[in-house]
Amino acid sequence: MTTALDHLEPALSVRQVLTLERVLAGEPEVVAGAAQLDRAVRWVHVAEAPDVGVMLTGGEMVLTTGVLLAGDEGAQAEYIQSLHRAEAAAVVLGLGRAFPAPPDVMRRAAERCGLPMVVLHRPFPFAALTEEVQSRLVRRKFAAVSLSEAVRTSLTGLITAGAPLQRLLDDVAQHSACPVVVTNLAHRVLATAGERSAVDDVLRDWERIARQAGGSEGDGWIRAELGGRGERWGQILLCGYRGDTATGRLLADRAAEALVLHRMLAGNSAHTWEEQSAQSLLTDLVSGVVPARQLLPRARAAGLPVNRRTFVPLVVRDGDPAELDRVLRLLGLPGIVAELADGATAVLLSLARDQDASVLTANFAARLPETVVAAADPRTAWDDVPAGMREARHVADAVASGVLDLPAVVRLKDVHLRGLIRLLRDDPQVQSFAERELDGLLCGAGEDLLAVLRTYLATGRNKSRTAQLHHVSRPALYRRLEAIQTRLGVDLDDFEQAASVHIALLAHDAQQG
Repeated sequence: MTTALDHLEPALSVRQVLTLERVLAGEPEVVAGAAQLDRAVRWVHVAEAPDVGVMLTGGEMVLTTGVLLAGDEGAQAEYIQSLHRAEAAAVVLGLGRAFPAPPDVMRRAAERCGLPMVVLHRPFPFAALTEEVQSRLVRRKFAAVSLSEAVRTSLTGLITAGAPLQRLLDDVAQHSACPVVVTNLAHRVLATAGERSAVDDVLRDWERIARQAGGSEGDGWIRAELGGRGERWGQILLCGYRGDTATGRLLADRAAEALVLHRMLAGNSAHTWEEQSAQSLLTDLVSGVVPARQLLPRARAAGLPVNRRTFVPLVVRDGDPAELDRVLRLLGLPGIVAELADGATAVLLSLARDQDASVLTANFAARLPETVVAAADPRTAWDDVPAGMREARHVADAVASGVLDLPAVVRLKDVHLRGLIRLLRDDPQVQSFAERELDGLLCGAGEDLLAVLRTYLATGRNKSRTAQLHHVSRPALYRRLEAIQTRLGVDLDDFEQAASVHIALLAHDAQQG
């Protein structure tokens, strides 16, 4: 089976070889092919034979004194042509023994072929150069193999320990010392790792980068395909890797192997990473820990339209994220979906400015019976989206315990006093007030009476409706209401006292929730 190491060819460039101290002692001068000095040198080969090309496999730097070429311009031109056909990296000619100056025929032929030609003006032992370059190449390959095994061991350990995708990518970014990006086949960003500012720089220019993602590698942009069993489903990119390309490709291949294994062990769900990406983005938006402006490149790279859009933040109670995503696609609404804590799912719609946000939100809610869809007012500025997400979350929390006769889409104006109490629930004075007002019902048999009180107040003190909901007769309900008033020391027919108990009960339920 072919492995990443089979393709590993750590190399020095011609330019790097010419900067070695031993080479500099020979006073090297590039006389042709200067534009090709970044060619990789896989090996150094000393050869005088005119047909040297048949002995090469490509990537060699050929050293020669030209003793068998002197006086034969045809042989000199053919020598360069044979090196070109064999895809040699460069030719180095030692002056003095056969040629006192660079031969014009060889120089012109090398320039036409784009083959770097270097002459050494001082006598130079080729063995010293061969030893220097070969030892460096061997050390580089050994270092690359060691790095490969270190990465493999580290990632395998993380997978065995059940680490999440982000932890694996953080490890890859640490080894590669550059931003790491995972995308799906549509080049939408699913996950990133690396220094935050460097990642943000990549994401800000992601539209251009995505267009080039399928092209050739260069300038440290190295990719590896993600897939298995004959199916591709994404790629991993090292963005601006500063080491040599061969080692970078090895790192990318090792990372890809680990990510494929991680996905397979997670059940090979086609949407797992997409869901994680959306969850990370929406969680950061809701929390407000990361400034909205810093999240904009992530949103754009994830495929969410952000230019001249109207954003509608929603939080859905008891909704299945997969079903919500299906409804969005069915209605043709651009947006992202992610599950939050406590059974809530966040949805961020991105609508064109000329679309009716209220109508489209209502259409979305109509497809979700038996759920609570909480909505914030639409936002036209991305910086206002986090506040909108928190508003929608607040509305959803305010109706979490159940409110009668809710509209299809619940907004801040629909939660009234309950919404205010949810905001104040952690205030110590509010907590003390709730405990003081409800003290007679907070233990023992009082829990059953508390449920009756909750229904009675929620129905606007409608005795018939309360009795019906608790499946008791009117006389039985009257006895329970009398017991409640006795335990609390209040008159529920008095509006102010009933309002005080109602506020205390809302605060108690908010604290418990």
